[in-house]
Amino acid sequence: MLNRGVLIVRPAQPFLDWAAGLDDSGIVPNPDEEQTVYLVPSFEDDEEAAQVLKLVFAEVFERELFAWHTDDMAWPKQRTLATFKRWFKVEMHSMVEDLCSDELVEEDDV
Repeated sequence: MLNRGVLIVRPAQPFLDWAAGLDDSGIVPNPDEEQTVYLVPSFEDDEEAAQVLKLVFAEVFERELFAWHTDDMAWPKQRTLATFKRWFKVEMHSMVEDLCSDELVEEDDV
């Protein structure tokens, strides 16, 4: 087991509305498709999970926005924790098992 937790965020309606308003292509993220999974500091209960979310939400928010639209001038100006919770459905899991025998390596390091 890894000494990490997992955070999964799925786009909620405000994010979908923002994405749809960027152009007239009609293409928007699909919340039911595969999402990025973030390894976060470990936590043991809901209170600790909330503290972890406070620590990481800003970076996750920006990564999710950047993944959809790289021009940060089009990003929402209000990127508070409350905004994050409206824009994304959040899942946090405290148990992470590593079933691989090879070393854990960051892709940028390869």
